[in-house]
Amino acid sequence: MIEQLTPPGAAAVEAFDDTDTEPLHPEEAALVARAVEKRRREFTTARTCARRALRALGVPPGPILTGDRGAPVWPPGVVGSLTHCAGYRAAVVARQQDVRTIGIDAEPDGPLPDGVLAAIALPDEQAMVHRLTADAPGPHWDRLLFSAKEALYKAWYPTTGVFLGFDEARVTVHPATHTFTARVLVPGGGRDFDGRYRHAAGLTLTVVAVPH
Repeated sequence: MIEQLTPPGAAAVEAFDDTDTEPLHPEEAALVARAVEKRRREFTTARTCARRALRALGVPPGPILTGDRGAPVWPPGVVGSLTHCAGYRAAVVARQQDVRTIGIDAEPDGPLPDGVLAAIALPDEQAMVHRLTADAPGPHWDRLLFSAKEALYKAWYPTTGVFLGFDEARVTVHPATHTFTARVLVPGGGRDFDGRYRHAAGLTLTVVAVPH
């Protein structure tokens, strides 16, 4: 599903359970040695998706470790992003010569818990969510907003090394085209990032990609 949202030149692999996985490298296994079983399973499946995506790109995959704030460390010349939620795991990778940065996110297409929208949305974003809910009921627009900001952060952080709070980006959703625009509000970040989204199989999927 997510490949329909990714830019040309990107390779995407997704999984809907944890039954078809490859063994972790010892360095990867050490990262989740003390994690609960659920976390180890989703970590293993996400790494399997990543390795298969790298192979599709023609890049020999090795251990995919984590850097600052848990972001995956990709081979030289490669950008990518991972995501997982209940019943879904995915990886998208691309050569840096084709895509400058990419961020993906998957969420269950359900309402956010009480109080979360106010914590992650600016006042005008909250008004947008309420308007979309009234005008186009069906998808959970609050969850889409959350997912869009997650995808934006995953695209933003690897290129800047700067943490981005939920209140430091403004997202505008364009339902007619299943796209959104995200503007970073921190100093030096005043530019728009284009994103795409899809609701399918009980999931909300978002992608933010910056091509070269």
